[in-house]
Amino acid sequence: MVAEIEANLQAIKGLKGVVAADSQICDVDGDKGILIYRGYYIDDLAQHASFEETIYLLFHGELPNHQQLQDFNQQLISARPIPQKLVDFIKSLPHDVNPMAALRTAMSYLAILDPDAEKDSVADIQRTSFRLISQIATITAAIRRVREGLPVIDPRQDLSHAGNFLYMLNGKVPSADETESMDMILVLHAEHGLNASTFAARVIAATLSDIYSSVTGAIGGLKGSLHGGANTEVLETLMKIGSIANVDRFVEDTRAQKGKFMGFGHAVYKVEDPRAKRLKELSHRLSQTPPNDPLWYDMSIALEKKVFATINRHCNVDFYSASLQHYMGIPGDMFTCIFAVSRIVGWCAHIIEQISDNKIIRPQSHYVGPALREYIPIDMRK
Repeated sequence: MVAEIEANLQAIKGLKGVVAADSQICDVDGDKGILIYRGYYIDDLAQHASFEETIYLLFHGELPNHQQLQDFNQQLISARPIPQKLVDFIKSLPHDVNPMAALRTAMSYLAILDPDAEKDSVADIQRTSFRLISQIATITAAIRRVREGLPVIDPRQDLSHAGNFLYMLNGKVPSADETESMDMILVLHAEHGLNASTFAARVIAATLSDIYSSVTGAIGGLKGSLHGGANTEVLETLMKIGSIANVDRFVEDTRAQKGKFMGFGHAVYKVEDPRAKRLKELSHRLSQTPPNDPLWYDMSIALEKKVFATINRHCNVDFYSASLQHYMGIPGDMFTCIFAVSRIVGWCAHIIEQISDNKIIRPQSHYVGPALREYIPIDMRK
């Protein structure tokens, strides 16, 4: 009996397998490779639903009809502009600042400019959520433009969320393929259960802090290379390899040095990541569009095959999103910010779910430090 109690007291590293919350938002089955948003398989949503429909679904539990979608789109569109003070603040940041650090700081600064930041009813937080979903795209685009010494571009009202985001990022109206690609990236990354950043958002929300604090904390969690930063490292890997002829040597050298293959394996999925194949298809499509160089996609294909043959690991959602976003004219160091523009939907949906039936999240640690001992006066210490 004592041994059983002791076993139950052992810490579970990374809380793997621990159920920390009931949720109606998302179901992730890592053994079967299934991802479900509110009862809908992610592959169906990726093929048929827009990002705006997906946002509505994750917050309201049902897909919108035509009128509901039209009204919701208008709500998102009207929220796109950001305060000039925030634009000026972004311009004041060092141009070489880490984009995710800039995004984290800008989100916190935006709270100071919002007179309703401390309102804590579910209705108030939902209204703020929809505004932040629109404005984080405008903020991210401004960060990219300022870092490259380019003028900040105001949002347009005649483009979809994905199309407007790319327009603000790149300074030109995107092609239909580029818009579809960005829309699918946003749909596929919008939600993924109690991942590290979403769990961080719920922990902060459970203290009854404001929504800006929760979202800022989530951005901090997503910034890490073991979470949102992986696709940036995938692009760096492809740049390092340089050609298909170098793929085998790279994999063999990385394996020999016990290195990590970024974009492969997953903390949850034991089989193929259900999101990866759609991004792979889009990367291939854009690779065939001049003036894009097919090399990035071709290297990705060769690397995927070699890594799987070497360590039996499937690629995850980060892997093909790297070459895809590169083809869309997005710098590698902005990839994690693109992730945040999507995942903020899941963060806010979880924040609302948390406060709707709240209990502060306070797990217990398993103490493994020194046994109880007496205090020794400083003059008696050796």
